[in-house]
Amino acid sequence: MLEYSKAHACGNDFLIVERAAGAAVAHDDPQEHALAVALCARTTGVGADGVEFLEWTGERSGTIRLRNADGGIAEISGNGTRCVAAWMAHRRQAEPGDAFKLQTDAGERVCFVEARDGAEMRLRSAMGIPLVERASVSLDEDAILVEGAVVSTGNPHFVIRVEDASFRAYGMDWETLGRAICFHPQFPAQTNVEFVHVRAPGEIAIRIFERGVGPTSSSGTGTCATAAASMLLHGCKRRLAVHAPGGMQTVSWPGDNVEMELTGPAVLIATGLAFMPGDNRKVSA
Repeated sequence: MLEYSKAHACGNDFLIVERAAGAAVAHDDPQEHALAVALCARTTGVGADGVEFLEWTGERSGTIRLRNADGGIAEISGNGTRCVAAWMAHRRQAEPGDAFKLQTDAGERVCFVEARDGAEMRLRSAMGIPLVERASVSLDEDAILVEGAVVSTGNPHFVIRVEDASFRAYGMDWETLGRAICFHPQFPAQTNVEFVHVRAPGEIAIRIFERGVGPTSSSGTGTCATAAASMLLHGCKRRLAVHAPGGMQTVSWPGDNVEMELTGPAVLIATGLAFMPGDNRKVSA
């Protein structure tokens, strides 16, 4: 059986599985892939958007690898990283002001505990310097040209501005258009897709079609990607309130050459034991 913990950040939920120190696992490991798929299944598993595999490397540091619900590896999740930091803060009985360093496949991220109330925490995360470039995607044999921006926040995003508060664009609902772009040949490794509606210079609303997951209630890197595109391309302020279906997060990016910061909640949900694929499932009464 496998011990796990579960947490969510604005409804974006993750399982946290601790590895023994030095337990190196290959990126193409089929067992880890299968385990993530089984654990994340909503009706036959524990249920989650992804699994963060954590190896502690110090009192307040660790290395994490994220597998999405489809078993594929993602470079990073802002919300997933924050959930792991919240779990580490719980394990180390951290107080506001304490910091945790996490090495991800997109580089090191530092998470600062700003507030704590039992299982609920508020954390501020350093998210690196985003890269933003205008781009377009052709659909339906070039009949539709979708204008947007390619953004890197350690993982890939395609951000589309919409004027419609229902997030419809190019005659499609955002879920349909998001899927078409996520799996478009222009993105051989797939891409996350975000739709942004600018409410005011300091406030935006977003919808997310996440690579390896599909429509999701929130995304930390997606929040940062849409904020970066909105700041650089749509005249928004350098401090933004970003509203997703799962809740609001705040993004601060004072200048192009400084690190972006993401602030939001993380809530610990449960710890437990799960049967692993292939376990003998007989249990005593």
